[in-house]
Amino acid sequence: MQDVLFVTLKAHQAYESAADFLPLLGRDTPVVTAMNGVPWWYFHKLPGRFENHRLQSVDPGGWQWKTLGPERAIGCVVYPATEIEAPGIVVHKYGNKFTLGEPDGSLSKRCQDLSEVLEGAGFRAPVRDNIRDDIWIKLWGNLCFNPISALTGATLDIVATDTATRILSRCMMLEAQSIGEALGVRFRVDVHRRINGAAEVGAHKTSMLQDLERGRPMEIDALVTAVQEMGRLVGIETPYIDTVLGLIQQRATVLGLYPTFPAPDASPDEQAMDAMVD
Repeated sequence: MQDVLFVTLKAHQAYESAADFLPLLGRDTPVVTAMNGVPWWYFHKLPGRFENHRLQSVDPGGWQWKTLGPERAIGCVVYPATEIEAPGIVVHKYGNKFTLGEPDGSLSKRCQDLSEVLEGAGFRAPVRDNIRDDIWIKLWGNLCFNPISALTGATLDIVATDTATRILSRCMMLEAQSIGEALGVRFRVDVHRRINGAAEVGAHKTSMLQDLERGRPMEIDALVTAVQEMGRLVGIETPYIDTVLGLIQQRATVLGLYPTFPAPDASPDEQAMDAMVD
């Protein structure tokens, strides 16, 4: 059994692998979702009428929710920019910040202990009392920069500074901001500052563009479809997001790079029994 489990997979990979994590989990082992996009546990302990709502775009049928349990989840927003040069070779381009937080906003001992370990290893690992605010700041950019870069082939600096793609990014981000605020999120920076920050990263290829160029399944649903789903949930229209989402879904489908969420082979209880027998 492990002290802490870090999940750094793409959203569709994490869904497929949920039952494989069971042999690693003790009674109190936390699961740190160090991933881009909207996490499957997003509505766990979120006060309001949507508490415990399950997002079908990232966790169809609530598979991860039922298999792992949202009480294990610790949010983690990953800020470093990296690029895979070859299998097993990842080049670090920018950043060393891994923001942590509990779904209920508490400054728990397990979060603080984990922060100390990461800080001791040379990372920045602040603990937030509202991790969803940080999730949205990162998601705000991923939502638009990733699909636009995959559709155009442009690096991050170009997407953020070219007039047409900057305007499109801004329009998508404003739609997303309305959704986030309807769910209680506070945006600490404005749209232009967020876009300018992306431009400062330089000629970086987004993860979605990297995946497209290498013929790997693209992480579309956690970054874009989930925002559309939340917009529907709170009754906010998203014409710009809908358009870009439709285009990147079509491109990924034509190239055979749009991953699906396969139906689990067994129930969470059956998977757990198999893990104990193994």
